[in-house]
Amino acid sequence: MTKTAPISSAAFAHVYGGEKVLLTGHTGFKGAWLSEWLLSLGADLTGYSIDCEKLSLFQELKLCDRMRDVRGDVRDLGAVTQLVSELKPDFIFHLAAQPLVRQSYVDPVGTFTTNVTGSIHVMEAVRLSDHPCAVVMVTTDKCYENREIDYAYRETDPLGGHDPYSASKAAAEIAIASYRKSFFAIRTPPRVALASARAGNVIGGGDWAEDRLVPDAIRALQRGEEIGVRKKHATRPWQHVLDPLSGYLTLGAGLRAAMDGTAEPAVCSAFNFGPTSESNRNVAGVVDELLKHWPGRWIDRTDKAAPHEAGLLNLNIEKANRVLAWQPAWNFEEAVAQTVAWYRKAHGGEAALLLTQQQIAQYHSDAARHGLKWAQS
Repeated sequence: MTKTAPISSAAFAHVYGGEKVLLTGHTGFKGAWLSEWLLSLGADLTGYSIDCEKLSLFQELKLCDRMRDVRGDVRDLGAVTQLVSELKPDFIFHLAAQPLVRQSYVDPVGTFTTNVTGSIHVMEAVRLSDHPCAVVMVTTDKCYENREIDYAYRETDPLGGHDPYSASKAAAEIAIASYRKSFFAIRTPPRVALASARAGNVIGGGDWAEDRLVPDAIRALQRGEEIGVRKKHATRPWQHVLDPLSGYLTLGAGLRAAMDGTAEPAVCSAFNFGPTSESNRNVAGVVDELLKHWPGRWIDRTDKAAPHEAGLLNLNIEKANRVLAWQPAWNFEEAVAQTVAWYRKAHGGEAALLLTQQQIAQYHSDAARHGLKWAQS
């Protein structure tokens, strides 16, 4: 296994350097970016996930050679329990999920079992291990009961979900709150500090998933074709993948502080990690911004018979700023520019690993320049 040298003076290095970290879903898009960031911090990293597609950021970064790569399904309680018992991780970041709304209509049972039962299995494995651990459970902004109004949802708003994906994530949040109250909040400071993280729509280089706006657009541009836009008026809180990941790392650090008695146990709760309100744009606006950096054309392919997807969704991130002193580092324009730059350079032959490491370093540098507190650590 090849070790990655920690970045000198990098934010979070004092929290994660040398610590045993378990990351579920490390073969996914967000999981691969978080793996690279954690390796750069000197974490002793283990990933647990199902197999990934051959064309994936995980493969491009050759992460299987640079961390402990364990393949398995979070729906297998025995395997998850055994891994946690053997590893005794200091931190767990649970990202493993069925992440697509439209896929949830095709396979609702698989979506619910992966997203709900899988989350319960991770928490149950922690409970049974009785090992001190900071646990960040990642869900989604779609866990809220979306009223399709111009309103930024807060962590205290009702949970819900029209489609199976959104409903499964709302159910996972209820299970997370139950485990926290029933098993992990019975002593102060907590032996296990558990929190959930709800992020917006993420974009970034290396996402090759089907049925996602930016990957679909990039594939069309690479082929010299028009970009087919499915729902041009749908509005989302768009953010570069590094923004919510910095939130997850900040939250993990806060949970560790709660375990040490240097932070209030209130950090063991739910947090939104979205962009600022100015980054809430509709799909057409995202594609128009993308085409400023990679010229092309798009065409409206709205299908009125398509399954329901949310038309308007915003997040309020005041709690993350107040409790964790967290803010995103890149605005909408920068997020799109960095995303397209990654794809264009990779398309031109530059190595995915170098591009990814450079953007992590640039993100941290920009966050520090903006005076963000998490970047000063």
